[in-house]
Amino acid sequence: MELTVQDAVAWIKKSNEKIQANKDYLTDLDQTIGDGDHGINMARGFHETAEKIAGQDYTSYADVLKDTAMTLMSKVGGASGPLFGTAFLKMSQALQGSDAVDHQTLTSGLEEAVNGIKQRGKATEGEKTLLDVWSRMADFFSHETDFAGEKVAEEAKSAMEQTKDMMATKGRAAYFKERSIGHIDPGSASSFYIFEALAEVIEGGT
Repeated sequence: MELTVQDAVAWIKKSNEKIQANKDYLTDLDQTIGDGDHGINMARGFHETAEKIAGQDYTSYADVLKDTAMTLMSKVGGASGPLFGTAFLKMSQALQGSDAVDHQTLTSGLEEAVNGIKQRGKATEGEKTLLDVWSRMADFFSHETDFAGEKVAEEAKSAMEQTKDMMATKGRAAYFKERSIGHIDPGSASSFYIFEALAEVIEGGT
């Protein structure tokens, strides 16, 4: 597996398309255990991000992710902007200097993204947040070396669905305590769409 600068652009473009298509679903999830604005915020942020990178002539994968990070931080409201922005920023820093991204480099980037989310959100796995998907995917990439994009999407979906049985202890959802059990975490759902988009790029669907 080797991903190019064009693949990075395609990843963000596909992520935006998926989040736009599922904006109402993300909003519904957040209305149940949050403020109800996650879908709107993520759709606005990724739309702005896709617009930002569309007109650029990038020479490195890292620069695509850096612009993605900065746009998400400034355009996505609530906690999601800083958290998703940090994830992409840490990935960008880990991939700096790499013209193309292979499996090992991408794994390192995901591991740094996880560390960034933990630091920014003061979160750990099992607290019903986007970290539960990002951490699981970093672990998946670190252990799997021979896989297809379909397996990436399946792993991300499984990680998202596992948040349904967790009790939230971070963010707005934590106020619901036991009542948060039985609902998928909105940030994990957005993360699933991001990794589903990555899976399609890995399959060559750019």
